[in-house]
Amino acid sequence: MDQRWGLTLPLPGVSLADHADLVRRAEAVGYTDLWTGETNGADGFTPLALSAAWTERARLGTGIVGVFQRGPALLAQEAAALADASRGRFVLGIGSSSDRIVEGWNGIPFEKPLTKVRETVEFLQAALAGERTSTGFKLEKAPEQPVPIVLAALRGKMLELAVERTQGAFTNFLPLGGLPKVTAQLDGAPADFELLCRFFCIPGEREEVEPLARFMFSSYITVPVYTAFYRWLGYGEQIDPMLSAWEAGDRRAAAESAPWEVIEETFVLGTPEQMKERLDTFVQGGITLPILMTIAPPEKLGETIEALAPA
Repeated sequence: MDQRWGLTLPLPGVSLADHADLVRRAEAVGYTDLWTGETNGADGFTPLALSAAWTERARLGTGIVGVFQRGPALLAQEAAALADASRGRFVLGIGSSSDRIVEGWNGIPFEKPLTKVRETVEFLQAALAGERTSTGFKLEKAPEQPVPIVLAALRGKMLELAVERTQGAFTNFLPLGGLPKVTAQLDGAPADFELLCRFFCIPGEREEVEPLARFMFSSYITVPVYTAFYRWLGYGEQIDPMLSAWEAGDRRAAAESAPWEVIEETFVLGTPEQMKERLDTFVQGGITLPILMTIAPPEKLGETIEALAPA
């Protein structure tokens, strides 16, 4: 199978209304996939609905939307609508999201995430197949083609669930040294099982990129689900000083204490050639779909997307 290559939408600093040319440009230079995130910007579905009209071949995926913030019937409706709009090019990526987003921002209890995700997967697989669910819900019109489901899964039992019940696992903020531990959890997965990972790509020399990389790393890895992920991977001692500063309320000290050697393992930095070489290393280690988050000024996004396009 040819190597898949993904781009994260929406592109930073660009209005959704102004994405059409950049999205078409990405498809033209070889990006096979367009995947959204869902944090505090656009929701996970709207950029894909627009892109379904702007593209012809690219696969469109949510990477990821949370199962706590939407009921399972609504998730099924949104997935079916996008599968229809894209003529079968849609993949539904779901996950528990994080305690900060679910409970902190949305006021929804973040309880038993593994159970919640498992129950949602079971509901969605029945609904998207056109069956009536245990709650009595049935889609008015089921998708004509199967909608693959991918699970946001960082470690342990969530990775096991992804292998058992879905078509792929979506990881994030994965340091290169931690990749073997993740791939080891995928033993027994089908040959076509996908391991997707989002990569934060910041072009430039260290002095240019370091402040932003430190800020992003300290903001993410202090979220409890990511702290647990990094401890599981064996980076606990390296992130402890950063965590202590964050817990004391000193955001600047937390960023300054972020371990640069781990940041370099996790982010994709440097020249386009260096960045593509680093991405290839992850692919050789088992990532089947790298999804690039291109971080550049809006006026340079087009050239950055082209420079990081697949060979």
